[in-house]
Amino acid sequence: MNPMPSQTISVRTVGFMRPLVWLGMGWRDIQYSGIASLSHGLVLTFVGAAIVAFARHKFWLLAGALTGFLVIAPVLATSLYALSRAIDRDEPADWEVIAQTWLNWQNQRLNRWGEDYWCMLRFGILLAAAASTWVLTSAALITLLAPAPVNSPEDFVRLVILSPNGWLFELWLAMGALMAAPMFASSVVAMPMLLDRKVNVKTAVLASWQVVLANPGVMAWWAALIMGFTFLGLASLLIGLIFVIPMLGHASWHAYRDLVEPDLDSHPQDGNLTPGSGAK
Repeated sequence: MNPMPSQTISVRTVGFMRPLVWLGMGWRDIQYSGIASLSHGLVLTFVGAAIVAFARHKFWLLAGALTGFLVIAPVLATSLYALSRAIDRDEPADWEVIAQTWLNWQNQRLNRWGEDYWCMLRFGILLAAAASTWVLTSAALITLLAPAPVNSPEDFVRLVILSPNGWLFELWLAMGALMAAPMFASSVVAMPMLLDRKVNVKTAVLASWQVVLANPGVMAWWAALIMGFTFLGLASLLIGLIFVIPMLGHASWHAYRDLVEPDLDSHPQDGNLTPGSGAK
């Protein structure tokens, strides 16, 4: 196999309100691809429900598990990016796109990028390791520093958020932010890029950091929107995640298309697309 050539990635700066446009385009992609898109939300909602069922009496574990689950969401949304890319290109956005996205790596004869496709799996493993590290860190903080066992949401509010010491919740949030911020900066456009281009993990992660450094305020706003909608999905007894997950996944594809200059060598047709175009 020929080695993967190095690439120089050029990024764009965008306006502060642009993330709202990405969300709107994500919602339109849901309407275009229908159940193929919403199925992702259904699957991840069931996964979230399984986590809750497993750790419902161990909220010290549940808090970390649910937040850690969000760290690997960019990997789980890979086929949502593929659906949005198909819509951008006026191609069918259906179950066949999803099947090719998840099963193609199992048969290298069908994969024109050969072993390079495994970079997506490697990046997913890195994010999963980061999520697991946060779950363990969160559990350790709550079990070691809480004045009494935390076994329910009420315990979490009383003993962590309203801790008599007044600093446990702040420490928990600070540690979460310390671990989540670099993960967000490393993945904000990395997975869509790994799906879309012939690049390695290092190139995709560096491009994500370029995007964040070029648009710090916009990326902080985008992260806040992601967290806000995710919280609404969780607060609705997970039902809202059926719609929130696909919307954020599709919107992340449009963020990538807006923030990174197109690779015209690999995809000449992208030269005919304006940033974020293609949603029906």
